[in-house]
Amino acid sequence: MKYVKRILDYADKNDLYPDMKIIDGPAEPEVFIDGRKVLMFSSNNYLGLSNHPKVIESAIAGIKEYGVGSDGSRLLSGNIKIHREFEKAIAKFKGGEDAIVWPTGYAANLGTISALMNPFKVGPQDFLRFKGVIISDELNHASIIDGAKLSKQIKAKYKHRDMTDLESQLKRYKWRRKLIVTDSVFSMDGDIAPLDKIAELKKKYNAMLMIDEAHATGILGKTGHGSLEHFGLRTGKDVDIVLGTCSKALAATGGFVVGDRDLVRFLRVASRSYMFSTAMMPAASAALIKALEIIETEPQHRIRLLENSDYLRNSFHELGFDTLTSQTQIIPILIGDDRKAIAFSRRLLEEGIFGPNVRWPAVEKNKARIRFTVMATHTKEQMNKLLNACKTIKKELNLT
Repeated sequence: MKYVKRILDYADKNDLYPDMKIIDGPAEPEVFIDGRKVLMFSSNNYLGLSNHPKVIESAIAGIKEYGVGSDGSRLLSGNIKIHREFEKAIAKFKGGEDAIVWPTGYAANLGTISALMNPFKVGPQDFLRFKGVIISDELNHASIIDGAKLSKQIKAKYKHRDMTDLESQLKRYKWRRKLIVTDSVFSMDGDIAPLDKIAELKKKYNAMLMIDEAHATGILGKTGHGSLEHFGLRTGKDVDIVLGTCSKALAATGGFVVGDRDLVRFLRVASRSYMFSTAMMPAASAALIKALEIIETEPQHRIRLLENSDYLRNSFHELGFDTLTSQTQIIPILIGDDRKAIAFSRRLLEEGIFGPNVRWPAVEKNKARIRFTVMATHTKEQMNKLLNACKTIKKELNLT
């Protein structure tokens, strides 16, 4: 414990420990922090469905029918009908043959990557097969990185969205079983992976391709079905494993994988994070089924989100802020220096705006930023208040 205390003392001395604010109220544009109403610009409730009356009604109905908890793993007593109904719904939504659901997106990534790249040995031939390599975009989410570590296979990174570097890695590991993994929308930069080009390389070098749709589901594509719709790709054909979380635009909890039936059947008996976790709350599956229905039938939420994203990003540019490579509802403004980013975030809160800073080790040194997310439910007035506050703080901190 003395070692733990030394780490904490170092974090406190260097202002590395994050500001942990207690938020009171639902995930809306306005919340309460320390009893004070502030504007929320850090929520993943992108479409506002967390508070949609139909979603709330479905969750309540799920609780009334099934109770609060699943009270068991899916392989034992927790394989409740409503969970299977959601799996069928998300498989149809993503254009795959079947789906499997975990309690969290983090568990889905850990369980999928480790199971696929370190599978059971069922015969003598398995001891002679090629070892694997996981080739990952350098800015992938931590859950992908941790899943790769658990796989006990070689891990290779390629430069962010750099297809030349990805191809060089595929050539380097020509004789290994290859899994390419990428976020479709990157959580700290808000940019989109070039999945059409990645899919071409996957076929050329006989690799598997897995994508994480956490920040794309419900948003990208003509009807919000995600990045495959955005690029005109097919589940199970161009992309082998379509993974995502249910805690962003879908506004509940859970993680899913959509793919062919054999993939799903395998993961049910090979993913340790699936087998040894209690199933998520029945109310979550009930809410998620309704959320998918709303995305299909009420496109105005997605349209409004895209309009808000463009407005906020373009306005930041006009104020001289660097939004990096953002293309989506995730809009960072680059500050650079860690201490200035901390000061910027705290000044925002003084102005009645919640916009946390992100700094090393979550991002590279000297690339500290304020990471804003916009929702469909933000008003023009609320976004203008944010912009005016940022303009003032930028001048106060002498940011160029």
